[in-house]
Amino acid sequence: MALASAHGIDPETEPDIHIALRRNVGWAQAVAAVAVDIAKGVFPVMIGFGFSLPVWAVSLAGVAAVVGQMWPPLRGHGEKGNSTGVGALIALLLMYESYLALLSLVFFAVGGVVRLSTIYSSSPERRSPAHPLSLSLPVGMLLGFVAAPVLCWAMDEPAGLTIGLSLMVVAIAVRRLTADLHADLSVGARMGPVLLRRLLFDQSLTGRDW
Repeated sequence: MALASAHGIDPETEPDIHIALRRNVGWAQAVAAVAVDIAKGVFPVMIGFGFSLPVWAVSLAGVAAVVGQMWPPLRGHGEKGNSTGVGALIALLLMYESYLALLSLVFFAVGGVVRLSTIYSSSPERRSPAHPLSLSLPVGMLLGFVAAPVLCWAMDEPAGLTIGLSLMVVAIAVRRLTADLHADLSVGARMGPVLLRRLLFDQSLTGRDW
């Protein structure tokens, strides 16, 4: 938020601050903003773990960090929670040595690499936000968040960890489904396609990427 405001970007009018920073300022500032958002998820988990709180409490600290970014109490415009969620997820899995569940990061990485390939493609068609491959990042993020609790459950990790990561998925899904939902409904779109596009691609039918 501070980086965006310092460069004349109004966070209240931008659906994604990271994209706005990359487009209007540069990659360095965009990467710095992502790093800060990831840290927002890492630190609450590390603090809770450092105080030897129960697993469920540490997990909820990570979930609370994600929820706080998506629905900040002191301002109306929240963010998507993806970067903070990734930070909390990685910290939780490392703190509780759930190394197999780290395979969920593959989905994040693949989605990000494919999205970058479209940004730097020599083909104007592939660079277009309407190209199917441009949707790889939100799909990869969703799959990664879903895979983490599933892998924890399959490996019989602590219930508090699995439940906490599951709640993170729920929070991110709710944010995707409800962010300015009235914009889609106001144009008479059917509820089913609206919710499906929002959940999978984090986009509205009216073309705005949340």
